[in-house]
Amino acid sequence: MEALLAAHSGLRWIVLLLLVFTAFKAIAGVTGKKTYLPVDKKLASFTVMFFHLQVVLGFVLFFGNKWHLLMGEMKDSYIRFFTVEHSLGMLIAAVLLTIGSAKAKRASSDDKKFKTIAWMFTVSLIIVLACIPWPFREMFAARGWF
Repeated sequence: MEALLAAHSGLRWIVLLLLVFTAFKAIAGVTGKKTYLPVDKKLASFTVMFFHLQVVLGFVLFFGNKWHLLMGEMKDSYIRFFTVEHSLGMLIAAVLLTIGSAKAKRASSDDKKFKTIAWMFTVSLIIVLACIPWPFREMFAARGWF
């Protein structure tokens, strides 16, 4: 489980970079009236794929470390964060990314593709940033950056 936690924590940086890059590239595509190229489609797909891998690792950690058995301990803010806030937030972000990617693939114009990716991926990014156990938050100071 320690190796999975390290992989989950390390993969977070790749997912964040992909998510930020894809969102900003889509925003630039909307504002610059650019053509939606195959590389844009691949970038969105890789972002979703890596995010899904991250979610799968998270589910393995959640059930493998028996966090699901602690659901009754909601008075403890640390337990509540991981059992509800982190888990639910990341699941919502994964759903938004999946829907955004699928809608962009079916969109009729390049502008609609970029707008869909820009909105859905940016909202997902905000949710992800809010739900990561950052070490600068007091209760996670001991966890470190990786």
